[in-house]
Amino acid sequence: MNKTSLLVMGFILSIILACQKADDLIDETIIAFVKPAHFPEPVYNFPGNPISKEKFELGKKLFYDPILSRDNTISCGSCHIPANAFTHHGHDVSHGIDDRLGIRNSMSIVNLAWSKSFFWDGGVFDLDLFSVAPIENVVEMDEKLPNVLKKLNNSAEYRGLFEKAFGSPEISSGNMLKALSQFMLMLVSDQSKYDKVIRKEALFTAEEQAGYMIFKSKCNSCHTEPLFTDGSYRDNGIGINPAKDQGRFEISQLENDKLKFKVPSLRNLAYTEPYMHDGRFRNLQAVINHYRREVQQTPNLDPILKNTGGIDLSDTEVVQLLAFLNTLNDETFVKNPLFQE
Repeated sequence: MNKTSLLVMGFILSIILACQKADDLIDETIIAFVKPAHFPEPVYNFPGNPISKEKFELGKKLFYDPILSRDNTISCGSCHIPANAFTHHGHDVSHGIDDRLGIRNSMSIVNLAWSKSFFWDGGVFDLDLFSVAPIENVVEMDEKLPNVLKKLNNSAEYRGLFEKAFGSPEISSGNMLKALSQFMLMLVSDQSKYDKVIRKEALFTAEEQAGYMIFKSKCNSCHTEPLFTDGSYRDNGIGINPAKDQGRFEISQLENDKLKFKVPSLRNLAYTEPYMHDGRFRNLQAVINHYRREVQQTPNLDPILKNTGGIDLSDTEVVQLLAFLNTLNDETFVKNPLFQE
């Protein structure tokens, strides 16, 4: 056997061992939802879908399985990538089946147990129904639930997994969606430097502390701690885009909802670029520049911005604010092997 063959065999063996190590980690880990002490009470109905290791593992397999799409090429994980805090990195708007372009940037699916509504427009109000939208959206997975159930029921492996998780090999849409919810519910990000400071396990630098004070006075009303979103829908003055996306109006049909989009969490910004609902800003400096001097006076502009014309920040304050925002990055979360494909 030549040297090249030995190297190839060694590489393959290392992959096998790594996969076994990940499987062993899951086997040894107690799967349970734990509310961080400094977080509010979650709003998800846990009694209606108690967390279990079997349901979590089933939900994880479904999340990364392209069987949920029409041609078995697109999974949930295609647009929600763990290393990018479960967003679609590198795309202003997300690409779905047949490389079709959507009109929005994938939101990070993190800390969903505290969300009362989902998506940029709030079109879904129950996490257990959340997954129906991408499965049946023609530019995302372009499939129908009955077809998904048929494919899953034709799989002996899935019938066995559903029996382990729910006590019956019968695969229903309700159980499938609950299993997906279990995986997403466990995607809790609470190990950033900010969290450690709040728990008195670390200290901000002087620059980070100054940025924190700026944040509390000028940003916290919308990006409320500790989730860094208040869950509301607001027009932040970026105006209409070429796709003519009207945001919340698409759901409510109320004139005062035009150009209102859900306030996104500021957690893990280092991994979730580009920013805004249409991914128009490639870096945080561009986002801050928008709020400093590019806010458009749209009809439904948020009163906070309408009254001030934007956010007044000096160049020094911008540097300090960026320093604080970087304390919200949670490397432990994006590298957690429990969440990896």
